[in-house]
Amino acid sequence: MLDFLVKTFNPGSPLFYIMISWAVIWKGIALWVAARNRQTFLYLLLLVINTLGIFEIIYLILLRKDKNH
Repeated sequence: MLDFLVKTFNPGSPLFYIMISWAVIWKGIALWVAARNRQTFLYLLLLVINTLGIFEIIYLILLRKDKNH
């Protein structure tokens, strides 16, 4: 198990770069939406917390303000 984790999170592993790209894309989208909605607290929370996109996806699905309302 430990050997798998070492190989997965090794910067030479393609999966490492896929995970980094995934997190950066979701973080960028969530930060952009929070800034446009003037949600300063959530913007700072999104900026500080790194969860491989999980928190960002939850924010985008559940917490963002609907543009039409």
